Amino acid sequence: MDINLFEDFKAPKTIKFLAKEIEFISSKIDKNINIMEVCGGHTHTIVKYGLNQITPKNVNFIHGPGCPVCVMPKEQIDKAIILANKKDVILTTLGDMMKVPGSLGTLQQARANGSDVRFLYSPMDIINIAKKNPEKKVIFFAIGFETTTPMTPALIKKTLDLKIENLYFFINHITVPEPMEVLLQDDKCKIDAFIAPSHVSVITGSKIYEFFSNRYNKPIVVSGFEPVDVLQSLVMILKQIVNSQSKLENEYSRSVTYEGNTLAQNLITTYFKKRDFKWRGIGIIKNSAWQLKDEYKNLDAEVIYKNILKVNEIEDNKLCICGDILKGLSKPTDCKVFEKICTPQNPLGSCMVSSEGACSAYYKYGNIKLNILN
Repeated sequence: MDINLFEDFKAPKTIKFLAKEIEFISSKIDKNINIMEVCGGHTHTIVKYGLNQITPKNVNFIHGPGCPVCVMPKEQIDKAIILANKKDVILTTLGDMMKVPGSLGTLQQARANGSDVRFLYSPMDIINIAKKNPEKKVIFFAIGFETTTPMTPALIKKTLDLKIENLYFFINHITVPEPMEVLLQDDKCKIDAFIAPSHVSVITGSKIYEFFSNRYNKPIVVSGFEPVDVLQSLVMILKQIVNSQSKLENEYSRSVTYEGNTLAQNLITTYFKKRDFKWRGIGIIKNSAWQLKDEYKNLDAEVIYKNILKVNEIEDNKLCICGDILKGLSKPTDCKVFEKICTPQNPLGSCMVSSEGACSAYYKYGNIKLNILN
């Protein structure tokens, strides 16, 4: 492999060339084009490398709900805190979830107050935690899109194979296509095309997006995360618009296939079934999440602790517009408390907490002015 391969995807000369091509193609379009990048990783690439600064005025990136931490409702965080506060429980989760506030505070605060809450570098670490603490009930607060979902059924399989009896699962895995369709059906959301996630698509395959080009006549391009990937995807979308086309294309063909990882897909459907789920800032979306199948309910923390996990619906902070940001209706800079009251050290909303959140990206990179085209 060429050791400069990945640097080529950040090469200034290539970025300048693509920017000029985008400018030329967009000059043939006599209207504003709103292109939603669904994934928070793409949002960070766009803002970090100033791609939103070098695109023409009639081409607008709008940010979607592709950050699993950002869309996690406060009710689920409160449930995790309730579980963590039980004396005989060790609650484990991934790093970003430690800082997301619910109405009862954060898991980080729960740990500071004496609860046994641990963040994992790898979900498989939980096996050793359960083995070393047989007197405790170890619960995995599982989150993430299709990218991380296969790790959880793999962990469940290992739990069953090793006959570990003190390991349970609080499942909050969510899926990408359903919120995309909800946003398309919302008259307030003006979406002309999609840049589809890359890592998600490695698992699902690009086939899950064909529906959007066929039914909704929206161009959609699966894109890699590098600056050149995103700009090349933008070129592909704009060419479709100029040619009055609406089709699925795959810019990230070096990693994404049409069918995806069928082994991972089968692993998911072996242990999980679909359920409705409340998305923070959007509301309940039908069949947009996974839950354990009935035959595995003895491992399901929500079933085992259902009597103590009854929480009321919780409203977000009225000053926070994270919901509008997740739907592509607003930018972080439209928020009155952005960078003032709301910072990574004092986040009012989930878009600032998560490392993939749009507010986090704008806070970290938004004031960088680039002169790459000069």
